[in-house]
Amino acid sequence: MRDPHDPRDHPSATRATPSPVEVRDIVRRIVDATLAGDSTIPTGSAAGPDATTAGAPAATGHVAVAIGADHGGRQMKDRIGRLLAETGFEVRDCGTNGPEPVDYPDFAHAVARLVGDGTCRWGVIVDGAGIGSCMVANKVPGVRAALCHDLSSARNSREHNHANVLTLGAGFIGEALALEIVRVWLGTAWGPGRHAARVGKITDVERTYMRAPGEGRAG
Repeated sequence: MRDPHDPRDHPSATRATPSPVEVRDIVRRIVDATLAGDSTIPTGSAAGPDATTAGAPAATGHVAVAIGADHGGRQMKDRIGRLLAETGFEVRDCGTNGPEPVDYPDFAHAVARLVGDGTCRWGVIVDGAGIGSCMVANKVPGVRAALCHDLSSARNSREHNHANVLTLGAGFIGEALALEIVRVWLGTAWGPGRHAARVGKITDVERTYMRAPGEGRAG
């Protein structure tokens, strides 16, 4: 005779517990689905022998990214440019393209201007620390530049702040991490909802101090 209190006779006792491999697969699929939130840049794998394992989201259609750097970030900028080109983005390289010392504001401004006027959807700027270029870029109407140093800040800047320009410090992070940051930053969708009103306030502040109201784009 069955004991009604015997846990072996309870229906839930027959359910199989997911294995660690199955749990990891479920988590991976959830993360991949989250990163693929922007339908214009579905997550994909990078092509080419120099691509990282995770790669960058593959571009579909006409998606242009402006890149730029001073002499301290030139090599990292070039590597990022190759990764973007390999994954289907149109790359607008604003320089610098040589080892001679240059001034980061010139190149940060060139990238930010292409994003602000709508020529490019996104921009990536690299200098020694990433701080100065971020300051310059944020002077351009329509630009929301974010200095990111890890994957969490990359995701947050896109999801919460609708960042359209990414700045990186070549003196603070290595190439492998920089490429992963770019991949995650481009692959993270803007999450409006409660964030939209806050980003709208950023735009309101910008417009308050613009010499020509209506100049630039919100991105």
